[in-house]
Amino acid sequence: MLKSSLVFVVSVAALAVPATADVAPKAKKATSSSGAASAAGYGTPAADSGFMVKAGGDGMAEVELGRLAAERASSSDVKAFAQMMVDDHSKANGELTSLAGQKSVTLPTEPLPPAKAAKDHLSTLSGAAFDKAYMDHMVKDHEKAVALFTKEASAGKDPDTKSWAEKTLPTLQQHLAKAREVAGKIGAR
Repeated sequence: MLKSSLVFVVSVAALAVPATADVAPKAKKATSSSGAASAAGYGTPAADSGFMVKAGGDGMAEVELGRLAAERASSSDVKAFAQMMVDDHSKANGELTSLAGQKSVTLPTEPLPPAKAAKDHLSTLSGAAFDKAYMDHMVKDHEKAVALFTKEASAGKDPDTKSWAEKTLPTLQQHLAKAREVAGKIGAR
């Protein structure tokens, strides 16, 4: 009897070790080498967590670039577009921060490296050159954002994250249409 009890305890312990080893790496992954958050929330599918991290970094970038454009742009149309970016993306960032908190997903604390490089480049420009480069960047960024949010809205696994993507997508589509319109007016693209 003692021997069979000991075999049972050892067998249960052996089964527990692989389960623990499998969970730890998923929970530990908190930041990437760039310092940007990339943690999957507990219970939130990795693709949905990754979407939130990407959307969070991109949203912060839109606000920062919008502020820069509101200061540096020479065209009133570009300045108005930039202010729309600050207002709309600040609102969306707040909503995403709340959602990520509910899902235990850590968002980046600053824009992702490609956005930093874009800001550095735009900071060297002024006048019409700034306006054209900024609007070209906004068209490209919003094309990518619409694709990212469309994918999450159609294939997301977490219902709350999917719902937020569905709700936010029309605003991004409006931004893309307006970015193309303003870019056309100022001769960008």
